[in-house]
Amino acid sequence: MSKTINNSKTINTVRLEWRQINWKSVERRVFRLQKRIYQAKRRGDVRTVRGLQKILLKSWSAKLLAVRRVTQDNQGRKTAGVDGVKSLSPVARLNLVGQLELGSKSKPARRVWIPKPGRDEKRPLGIPTMYDRAAQALVKMALEPQWEAVFEPNSYGFRPGRSCHDAREAIFTAIKCKAKWVLDADIARCFDKIDHNSLLNKLETFPAIRRQIRAWLKAGVIDSGQLFPTDEGTPQGGVISPLLANIALHGMEKSIKDRVEKLPGKGSRTNRRDAVSLIRYADDFVIIHENQDVIRKCREHIQEWLKGIGLELKEAKTHLTHTLEGDNPGFDFLGFNIRQHKVGKYKTGKNTHKEPLGFKTIIKPSKKAIQNHYQKLKEAINSHITAPQEALIKHLNPMVRGWSNYYSTGVSKEIFAKLDQLMYWKLVKWGKRKHPNKTGKWIARKYWQTIGNRRWAFATRSEMNPMQLQSHNKTPIVRHVKVKGEASPYDGNLKYWSSRLGEQPGVPSKISKLLKKQKGKCAHCGLFFREEDIVEMDHIIPKSKGGKDTYKNLQLLHRHCHDVKTASDGSLGTHDKSQTVEEPCEGKLSRTVLKTSRVGDCPA
Repeated sequence: MSKTINNSKTINTVRLEWRQINWKSVERRVFRLQKRIYQAKRRGDVRTVRGLQKILLKSWSAKLLAVRRVTQDNQGRKTAGVDGVKSLSPVARLNLVGQLELGSKSKPARRVWIPKPGRDEKRPLGIPTMYDRAAQALVKMALEPQWEAVFEPNSYGFRPGRSCHDAREAIFTAIKCKAKWVLDADIARCFDKIDHNSLLNKLETFPAIRRQIRAWLKAGVIDSGQLFPTDEGTPQGGVISPLLANIALHGMEKSIKDRVEKLPGKGSRTNRRDAVSLIRYADDFVIIHENQDVIRKCREHIQEWLKGIGLELKEAKTHLTHTLEGDNPGFDFLGFNIRQHKVGKYKTGKNTHKEPLGFKTIIKPSKKAIQNHYQKLKEAINSHITAPQEALIKHLNPMVRGWSNYYSTGVSKEIFAKLDQLMYWKLVKWGKRKHPNKTGKWIARKYWQTIGNRRWAFATRSEMNPMQLQSHNKTPIVRHVKVKGEASPYDGNLKYWSSRLGEQPGVPSKISKLLKKQKGKCAHCGLFFREEDIVEMDHIIPKSKGGKDTYKNLQLLHRHCHDVKTASDGSLGTHDKSQTVEEPCEGKLSRTVLKTSRVGDCPA
């Protein structure tokens, strides 16, 4: 790969075309280094870890990959920082690659406020400049394999290959054999309050990375034209911020187990240690033990532990409950309600007291999640009173499909049926408001019809291919298989990780079938799909040239591979398609996006 760089660290003569880069070789070189970092950390070889990280940070391939991820693959690539730079051209991307270098300075982030789902509050985001985003992606490539080798097995949030459903399955495993007490806790303003010194001391890295991360943490934010200092916290919106938050919270599980191990009680220290479970997803976590007094002591201990990194529990969202007993047993976690029900035969004792012989653990959507989802459906229907039926169906289908897929791993069949019934009556009202002078029979004939086994399908009147509203109840209930304890995408078992992509909740059946057909590999470059990849569905023969929507004409590609393929097949002309990417849409567009790094994220 030939390149010429002048003293200003920009491409002097663009002999290297962005489209001509051999991305297959680039990704293999970077992954090989990351795998070696992971293996060296697993065996405790600190010198090798740091040596390999320095090589990776200076690697041209790693810089290329970092720039591609923030300017071409990332969903927020068109969001500008304080310098206003966004949507880089291929030449500008190459210039950025030449400029990437770690230092001790950083530009402030741009403050953006976004609403929190289901609340009146707003969440602050800090959007770094494009240069800082690329540099953060580069540093993350070096740090993530090191920390994936030591992260605790029950830490699931913002980690490659781990999802909400894995955390939920870990809770099920912890309580399925015995009813237990649970401390359901939430950390207050986790990203905004992390102590910088504690975090930097925890990094365990060499000075160059430490200085650069310190610069990002201390850079400040600009809100409404005014600069505000950042003396604590990691700005949400940065590429490296989730990793830094996980590093700050690393050690919670070990600390709790060490505390319980030293408490007086029956059994060996090992048994006492194994009897307690701490399962964390980002800033939400639960502590599980059969003894209420132990849970109370764990709460006191974790409060002291969090103070050491500048954090505290959010009292309004921290509850002590039992999975089986009490006035309100069970708890909500990541949009699911988890509780146990008494089952089995009953026996009568001397005092005519009936006791159940057993219990059953039931995990289903929480009441709050159901209410929020139905409220969104109502708002969508009410806002489409004057819209045609086709537009309403296009708007509702992604909402129904996404919510149903997320909860398809729980006991959700009755809830799905109830939501379909509520949505039906809401659509009846929609039809009556749209046609106040028509009878109910006329409205039913216009908007509902029989399609296959569905007698009352809300669908357009088209003989060839009617567009119909998806039903919640159509989604099959499938048990999720939890990720292996300490497995990591950097362990080299790419076949295992690529096979899990098609089995994750939220993956459309069409994409799941194509993943199996392609054995987890991209049809263009031949590389395995990895957790951080953006996977898109492509028509082999473009629809603009007569291609059909059949499995024989569909394939899965990386987003960047899709850009290259589309630029060469003539379906969008000869311009760089990466600058005019269409947003993913359910239905007939050929660009169906699967964000593999966030499959299974909670919609509640």
